[in-house]
Amino acid sequence: MMSVIILFLLTGLAEIGGGYLIWLWLREGKPSWYGLIGGISLVIYGILPTLQAFPSFGRVYAAYGGVFVVLAILWGWWIDKKTPDLYDWLGASVCLIGVSIILWAPRH
Repeated sequence: MMSVIILFLLTGLAEIGGGYLIWLWLREGKPSWYGLIGGISLVIYGILPTLQAFPSFGRVYAAYGGVFVVLAILWGWWIDKKTPDLYDWLGASVCLIGVSIILWAPRH
């Protein structure tokens, strides 16, 4: 279970970090190497989910979506200095419950 969590966290950081670097390049006029590194990070984001042990692409990505929501809220808090409110935390909690159901519900 720990490897699942670590892979989801790394995937999220690769996606959010890559998207953020491209945002900085295109929206805030940072040097083009920001975009290049952001693009490389997004390629890594595309590769990391393939390392998950779950056999279903759809389930892995559905579960990752919930993890992404939580990581995006944390990114906004730590990097953009936008403090999450009660509804951000409530929504993030609902997403994590959904992730848990998708990944670990007993199936036949």
